Amino acid sequence: MNKEKRYEILSLFNIKYPKPKIELIFSSDFELLLSVMLSAQSTDTIVNKTTKILFKIANTPESILSLGLKCLKNYIKDIGLYNTKALNIIRSSFLILTKYNGMVPNNRIELESLPGVGRKTSNVLLNILFKKKTIAVDRHVFRVSNRTNFAKGKNVKEVEMKLMKVVPNIFKLNFHAWFVLHGRYICTARKIQCNICLIFKLCEFNKKKV
Repeated sequence: MNKEKRYEILSLFNIKYPKPKIELIFSSDFELLLSVMLSAQSTDTIVNKTTKILFKIANTPESILSLGLKCLKNYIKDIGLYNTKALNIIRSSFLILTKYNGMVPNNRIELESLPGVGRKTSNVLLNILFKKKTIAVDRHVFRVSNRTNFAKGKNVKEVEMKLMKVVPNIFKLNFHAWFVLHGRYICTARKIQCNICLIFKLCEFNKKKV
């Protein structure tokens, strides 16, 4: 795909969705950190349902540690890999409290030093909380980027590196949200809805459905 077509695609998204938001519900930096950690291999719907209850009880590093591992597991047991996630949340809460003065770190190195925080999670946090021009590549972004020929790659790191090169800076802050929502509701894994696709005429997928 050439740069002119990419620019046109992003311009359409920008006009249609000038202020896109991720669907995770949070009211603080720490709440978003926990929500993104919980969202791995889980849906935002399940995470929001879980955190709606959890955050009323514990939504700070101190209160999470006071809750304890066993109780935390009980609150998040409906989420996939909850045993591992609970342990990572406890460990990360301890580090944030003792090493980072209770604040979620605002740089990649420190974020990725937290247990359970990988590159995708740190990209989401840097982008949303600290307005950094990072691009997180999850399964939706990976699928849409490859399917449309916007940025092809064999793995998420490859796609991310290409996106960072081809997405103009003015669109980087919103890119992740645009492609996530497009992949979640329009260009889905099982069913593509080309009839209502905003970028149908520009997409280079060779199996588009009219």
